[in-house]
Amino acid sequence: MIRPPWALLAELTHACPLHCPYCSNPLRLVRKPAELGTADWTRVLDEAGELGVVQAHLSGGEPLLRPDLAEIVAAADGSGIYTQLVTSGVGLTAARLDELATAGLRSVQLSVQDATAASSDRIAGRVAFDGKRRAAETVRASGLPFGLNVVLHRLNLDRLDEIIRLAVDWGADRVELANTQFHGWALRNLGALMPTRDQLDAARATVLAWQERLGGGAPELIWVLPDWADGVAKPCMGGWGSTSITVAPDGTALPCPSASVIDGLDAPNVRDHPLRRIWEESAAFARYRGTDWMPEPCRSCPAKEADFGGCRCQAFALTGDAARTDPACRLSPDHHLVQAERPAGPLVYRKP
Repeated sequence: MIRPPWALLAELTHACPLHCPYCSNPLRLVRKPAELGTADWTRVLDEAGELGVVQAHLSGGEPLLRPDLAEIVAAADGSGIYTQLVTSGVGLTAARLDELATAGLRSVQLSVQDATAASSDRIAGRVAFDGKRRAAETVRASGLPFGLNVVLHRLNLDRLDEIIRLAVDWGADRVELANTQFHGWALRNLGALMPTRDQLDAARATVLAWQERLGGGAPELIWVLPDWADGVAKPCMGGWGSTSITVAPDGTALPCPSASVIDGLDAPNVRDHPLRRIWEESAAFARYRGTDWMPEPCRSCPAKEADFGGCRCQAFALTGDAARTDPACRLSPDHHLVQAERPAGPLVYRKP
């Protein structure tokens, strides 16, 4: 029996005021005319609730650019789905947040690129830091649960102590210290963003020191060492087609946010099929579900029920074959592909 998903990543748009070079959106961005309309998203969220989804991340791009965002929030709330807004904060006013909270929004996750305006704006590709500070004040004043998301890489890891201090000062309840996953634009910027081992070791020590200092109080710090750094493959979204479903702005349904890059996946679209049929019957979602598809050394590995062979998108990006063992695993025949440190390179910003 296929268990229902509990989470939905609703990518409402690829439009975004920022140009972050680590963005996980695909290099070929969906244009506004191809986006799902309000009625489409209302139907998808209704189907998601019936399927068993209990939490939805409303993301993008920048979801605040959708004028119908409150209607989408209300549709999710009406289907019994807890909603979190994942936002750059650009354009988030008290009036807009009040409208969304009234519609049923339950929490906000704000992205921040670095601890200082100069560095944060450089990474974002535009002046935005002061707007983020004001957005943080707005969320804090609203009383909604407030999370910060910080994507970590070569350009900001050395200021991790200051970044955590900023999160404390801004009053965040939770901080996701998300080491860059090399998909989409981040893969395009691999040389510029890949941190050194010394940076990662120092960052890990910084996080441990702050966790001890906070003593279990706010903010909660979430840190996971990159899989390519510790040689232990992480399960792809809890296992391919296992816990979460992504719906892209044009309605493409994916087992994980980066799966659109995999050649021959033939991902279904919510315009053509109901969400339950996609989840339970589509070949794309069944393709790497479970363990029967695995090659060696995964097939004989005692960890296969825990890591499910690692990330399929990472395997494809690095080897051209999504069925190969994730090169992040130290047992992979392709592990050498992630062992070498890369020299720094120029940034290529995310742009249409």
